[in-house]
Amino acid sequence: MIRIKRVYDSHEPDDGPSFLVDRLWPRGLKKEALQLAGWLKEVAPSDDLRRWFGHDPANWEEFCRRYAAELEDQRDAWQSLLEMARTQDITLLYAAHDRERNNAVALKSFLEQRLK
Repeated sequence: MIRIKRVYDSHEPDDGPSFLVDRLWPRGLKKEALQLAGWLKEVAPSDDLRRWFGHDPANWEEFCRRYAAELEDQRDAWQSLLEMARTQDITLLYAAHDRERNNAVALKSFLEQRLK
């Protein structure tokens, strides 16, 4: 199972390995405070795409399409996440305020499509 969780939420024992999937470090948090298995900046959307999206709900579907295209070009960046998700629960962490439309939600959907 692939879970998503806001990085500011508390870590639970059943979260499994947790990976920060944002390009920028979350404000106000120290690296030592998080129980991360890794910070995967390379799976985050490009700076240009992130700025274009701007968390505008009207851009969500196009953001997902463009982000998936970026991910397709960076198979090595997410392949290990996919393999891990085949055998254990993992959690993708993000910092955005919007819990429904963020890169972790889009990445989860992208990975789940490949798990089938």
